[in-house]
Amino acid sequence: MKGRAGVFCLLLVALSAQNVAPQGITDEQQAWDFIWDYNAKAEKVYYHSKSTRWNYEVDLTEENSQKQVEAKIAEAQFVKDVAQNASRFDWQNFNNATLKRIFFSISSLGTAAQRDQAKLKELNDILSEMANIYSTGKVCEFNDPSNCLELNPDLYDCLANNRDYDRLRFCWEGWRDAVGRKLKDKYPRFVELSNDAVSQDAQNWTDTGAYWRSWYETADFQEQLENLYNQLKPLYNNLHAYVRKKLREQYGQDKISATGPIPAHLLGNMWSQSWIYLYNLVEPYPGKTSLDVTPKMKADGWTVDRMFRTSDDFFKDMGQVEMPQNFWDNSMFVKPADREVVCHASAWDFYNAHDVRVKMCTLVNMNDLVIVHHEMGHIEYFLQYKHQPVPFRRGANPGFHEAVGDLLALSVSTPTHLQTIGLLDTVEDDDESDINFLMSMALDKVSFLPFGYLMDQWRWGVFNGSITPATYNQEWWKLRTRYQGIVPPIPRNHAKDFDPGCKFHIPDNTPYIRYFVSFILQFQFHKALCETSGHTGPLHKCDISAGPNKVAAGEKLARMLRMGSSQPWPDAMEVITGQRNMSAQPLVDYFQPLIDWLEQQNQGETLGWDESWTPPYDCEATDGFTCADGSKCIRPGDRCDGVNDCADDSDEQNCPVASAQSVTVSMATIFISTIVCILPATLN
Repeated sequence: MKGRAGVFCLLLVALSAQNVAPQGITDEQQAWDFIWDYNAKAEKVYYHSKSTRWNYEVDLTEENSQKQVEAKIAEAQFVKDVAQNASRFDWQNFNNATLKRIFFSISSLGTAAQRDQAKLKELNDILSEMANIYSTGKVCEFNDPSNCLELNPDLYDCLANNRDYDRLRFCWEGWRDAVGRKLKDKYPRFVELSNDAVSQDAQNWTDTGAYWRSWYETADFQEQLENLYNQLKPLYNNLHAYVRKKLREQYGQDKISATGPIPAHLLGNMWSQSWIYLYNLVEPYPGKTSLDVTPKMKADGWTVDRMFRTSDDFFKDMGQVEMPQNFWDNSMFVKPADREVVCHASAWDFYNAHDVRVKMCTLVNMNDLVIVHHEMGHIEYFLQYKHQPVPFRRGANPGFHEAVGDLLALSVSTPTHLQTIGLLDTVEDDDESDINFLMSMALDKVSFLPFGYLMDQWRWGVFNGSITPATYNQEWWKLRTRYQGIVPPIPRNHAKDFDPGCKFHIPDNTPYIRYFVSFILQFQFHKALCETSGHTGPLHKCDISAGPNKVAAGEKLARMLRMGSSQPWPDAMEVITGQRNMSAQPLVDYFQPLIDWLEQQNQGETLGWDESWTPPYDCEATDGFTCADGSKCIRPGDRCDGVNDCADDSDEQNCPVASAQSVTVSMATIFISTIVCILPATLN
């Protein structure tokens, strides 16, 4: 043992001498040789890691879960080894800017910097567990516990197409009981492990939020975001006031305040992030040609395959790269009937320069047609920058990738394009039709802006410790009320509820500010490419694939896509827009006719909201339990859950006892309309 220890110590000394040598390797050709050797190995490591994650998400089994965790740990070890070897080079003083950028990229490890293998495994295990909880959440009917609703399509459909106030509350509350409460105790440990890992990076990040923000290479990034949001706030407030007025007409003044926030369950979406399913309730000019082409798609026999082929045609018309055959062979376009999968739509790059896929539980409707184009935009980006070294195979910044997909959807959604692909028989060219179209776009785009902004405001506070586990839920709703002007339809139990976890990107640990950034960029890109394509007239009528100079617009787009992240994002933006800064003005220009119309409609309405207002809460009507002493109402999810919420403990009395063979579930399932089945389910 003594001999072995001596050899080991000599090895450590040798390694230390190698890695902290006062003068690193300065030969740039040797550095390039190192990079291309790394690149060949990285393609194999990332392909394996992506493959195991893909296998898990298209087949949610414990075996596949463990394989993806093992692959993630192996990937983390690989990038640590690469970073250590890269430290042999004096890359900070290289003359070649591209080479310096590559070395900086591979030296920044994020959570892979964790040196404690046990902690790294625990981190990845928690991420896998949280993803599984979200993926398998179900809400079961009170009067039929065997009838359980999945998020997609059941709960989606409930929120989108129902107009019964209490039924909407059931679906909204049930999802939060099914998922959030199970994640609440896991998330603080995840935050602790994630922060500990990034603190070990060469950059010594203060917390995970600081690491995420570094991807934007902008010192005043947060200040820029705040300025952009303030520029857009008047547009959002006008839309909010108009929608609130229409909801007041639908549900009554007792449920909707003329000056307060909107109850979150009434906006057609589980997270109130898109209000598009309220269109038939708020349509400015009923009787005009409907822009929801779903009925036409179904009547004409559209299939999921046709939706993706149509999107591919759009890219080919713009002179972009055609989808390779393996895209069609390997993608998951529809939900399989024989297993549980992650349905959240996503595009995948397997890092071997040819394997690209989409995973989506596609339905034949207009909303999914737009999503298809968005995901295909990601795939197009992958294909355009596949020649770049692995560290550059990503968007110029995270918002670029999302912006490219949505940029194309802006053209696809225009009435003229829908007519071109056979989904509109006629295009009405008048002011009323324009307002209808812009309203439909605003219900999707403008409604999203504050949600896209606040998600990571909350998460950055969590990571830096200014928001503690004890205040997770409380601070979440402060932000949602302040920025979105919404409130929960029922009182929240902040000691038990974890409503942030009910949004996919929280348990999946996907940064979200990229989506807010993308909504700014996509309109900047759209305006610039419309001008290049030769479009004349209002910005909202532009289809870049139909302009007389569409080839030139396509070439400009492709030039930017091919750059990947090889240069700072302002360089990539300049290729398309000629500008180097983000601006909200093109978005405002796009919606200007609607802004003018809304200002007229909102005369006499209050813009903004009183943050202290809350909806009326009827204990009996919401299946609640009143404490025996009459002191307060206990929410269904808190009844018979093993925690005394009533001072007299009456909420935990007379509870049925589950049989030994039964699955352990919250005893609240006996009494309420919002219960959790821990059967597998599918997410989106």
